Amino acid sequence: MAATGADIPGAPAAGLPVASLPVVCAALIDADGRVLLTERPAGKPMAGLWEFPGGKIVPGETPEAALIRELKEELGIDVAESCLSPFAFTSHRYEDFHVLLLLYLCRRWQGMAVAREGQKLAWVRKEKLGTYAMPPADKPLVVMLQDLL
Repeated sequence: MAATGADIPGAPAAGLPVASLPVVCAALIDADGRVLLTERPAGKPMAGLWEFPGGKIVPGETPEAALIRELKEELGIDVAESCLSPFAFTSHRYEDFHVLLLLYLCRRWQGMAVAREGQKLAWVRKEKLGTYAMPPADKPLVVMLQDLL
């Protein structure tokens, strides 16, 4: 049975279904230990904030298949499923929806990451990850990633 706003404290409106959005992202780590962040372009929700590249999991897709597809679409890189390592997740409620954000580590890919959707790219050292403005769901992942690197 689907949860409704009445079932969850702090829900935006009682009785309305709570939309839960599964999202997958990658910490692409280069040979120098830097992590790739992408800036959300103008016109998109949360424009100007930085995030780990990735996107929504569509029905029927595994998280790994979704991430491979998203990295190809957004950055033009090819990633093998065997190069993706599940690392951490966060669960965050925004005003209108809930997101379950799955973070994978990836140290090997084919091609050079290129901004294919108008976004800015930044290769960031672990010490600087916390200085980038990010969506609330991403922030806990930064701390975990800094501890790992």
